[in-house]
Amino acid sequence: MSRNIAENRAPVRGAPLDPNELALGIVAGLLETRTGQRLTADRAWRVAGALSGVLRANGLASIDALGERLKQQGQTALAQQVVEALLNNETSFFRDRALFEQISEQVLPRLQQARTRQRKLSIWSAGCSTGQEAYSLAMLFAGERERWRGWKIEILGTDVSASMVAAAAEATYSQFQVQRGLGAAQMVEWFEEVPTGWRARPELRRMTRFETRNLLEDPPAPGSFDLILCRNVLLYFDAETRRSAFSRLAEALAPDGWLMLGLGETTNGFTDQLVAERNSWAFRHPEEIRSSLPLTTSIRA
Repeated sequence: MSRNIAENRAPVRGAPLDPNELALGIVAGLLETRTGQRLTADRAWRVAGALSGVLRANGLASIDALGERLKQQGQTALAQQVVEALLNNETSFFRDRALFEQISEQVLPRLQQARTRQRKLSIWSAGCSTGQEAYSLAMLFAGERERWRGWKIEILGTDVSASMVAAAAEATYSQFQVQRGLGAAQMVEWFEEVPTGWRARPELRRMTRFETRNLLEDPPAPGSFDLILCRNVLLYFDAETRRSAFSRLAEALAPDGWLMLGLGETTNGFTDQLVAERNSWAFRHPEEIRSSLPLTTSIRA
C-alpha cells in the first residue's frame, strides 16, 4: 500500500462509533475503502471475534495493537487479512430454494427461448463467497443434460475476498458444508470424496470460473450477462454506494437479462434502470417489464 492506512479512513455513517475507539475507526475505514461496506455500531460488536484469528496470526494482543500496526507503512497483507475477516461469507447450496425453483422453472426457460440461435448463456454470481451459489446454478444445468445439450453455459463467480475466490475455485467442501442444502443423493451425484472433503465433479467445474472483483468496479463484461445473482451483498452499503452498485449491475445485464436479489432487497429509491418483476425476486430493465408477461410464482410480498 503506497500510503499510510490511516489516511484511507472514510467516515462511518449510521449509528456513530465511539470516537475514542481510534483502532476500530481505522478498521472501519479500511473495510469501507476496500469494499464499500459500512461498519456501524450495530455491527461493531462482532469485530473482536471476527479479528481474533488475525490477531493471533500476527502476534497482536488487542484491536488497539492492530490499529497501531495498520498505521505503519507496508501493511498491505495485514490490511487484506482484516478486510477478509470482517466480510460476511455466509452461504450454502441452493440457499432460498424458492428462488432457485423460479430460476429453473421460469427464468431459464425464457432465456432458452430467447437464446435459441446463440445457444449460449452467461451468468454472474456476484459476491459468490466460497462458490456454493455458482455450483448450485451449475447443478441446475447438469441436472437437465438433454435440455441443454449443445449449449455453452458460462457461470462467473466474483468476490472481493481473494481467499473466498480461491476456495470457490478449489471446489472442495467439508461434509457439513455439502450437507447444507444438499441431500445425500445430490451429494453423491455431484461431488466426489477426496482426502480433504468433497469436491465438485468436473462437469460442474467446467461451467464455472472465479475472479477476485469488487462490485463497485467496472463490470466484467458490460451488457453480456443473461442472469445475475447479487443476493444479500448490498445490505451493508449506504444509499450512495448502493446506487453505484445498481448502476454497475444494470450496465452488466443484457438488455433482456434478469437480476435476482435477496429476499427483502429492492431497487426502489436507488435506481430507475432496474424494475421489479411482480411476485418474484427478479428485476429487469424497464422496457422488458412492459413488454413481457410477469412471472407467476408468488414469492415476493
